Amino acid sequence: MKFSQQVVWITGASAGIGEALAQAFARSGARLVLSARNEAELRRVAAACAPAETLVLPLDLADSAALPAKVQQVLARYGRLDVLVNNGGVSQRSLALETTLDVDRRLMEVNYFGTVALTKAVLPQLLQQRQGRVVTISSLVGKFGTPYRSAYAASKHALHGFFDSLRAELSGSGVGITIICPGFIRTGVSVNALTGDGRALGTMDEATEKGLAPEEFARRALPVMARGDNEAYIGGKETMGVLLKRFAPGIFARLLTRAKVR
Repeated sequence: MKFSQQVVWITGASAGIGEALAQAFARSGARLVLSARNEAELRRVAAACAPAETLVLPLDLADSAALPAKVQQVLARYGRLDVLVNNGGVSQRSLALETTLDVDRRLMEVNYFGTVALTKAVLPQLLQQRQGRVVTISSLVGKFGTPYRSAYAASKHALHGFFDSLRAELSGSGVGITIICPGFIRTGVSVNALTGDGRALGTMDEATEKGLAPEEFARRALPVMARGDNEAYIGGKETMGVLLKRFAPGIFARLLTRAKVR
């Protein structure tokens, strides 16, 4: 198997896409590092990944200063890292004018700065190995903005700018960059999404509830990583929005005002 005995570090691994990816990588024979804030949930996921070798490593992406020490813990355990999957993050369900600047900043701190900080912390090891891959789970709203997602979309757009630049800088180094953009995936992303005052929404969107199963997302995502694709879109018919915006931006803009995104 492509990932057999490789060390794969997944953030946001306590539920949803991260949990499904952990199980898929475990089936492929990978050695896992599972990170998120909730240690109890990480241990539940780790137990379900048996008999895969697993390091449970709680972290908070909002605490960028603590991330280099987390990298050292991974290297102390395994001596190397083959794949970093930047999956941790938080979504949003609020109108821009009703969202405090503190909420905007938190979305950027977790989704963008935390992801960039962890990537920078692992890059020296990957470059020393002259082998490895950084996979960032973005979103379709990293390609276009939708209502109720202004700061979330901004954070995902920022990830595309950073990792596209990084990919070019790393050309020939043996280190690859893959960005995967999920559409609607049936996870708790909307339940945990921040509202305008920073509280969690607490309910599941209809569109999310009808989305792709996270296990199906993982099934499609692993071959993308194994091939080393630069970018991929995984979801339902909503993925067509990328092409529609590119080739018919006026039509797309009108449709977006009527789209059911909650």
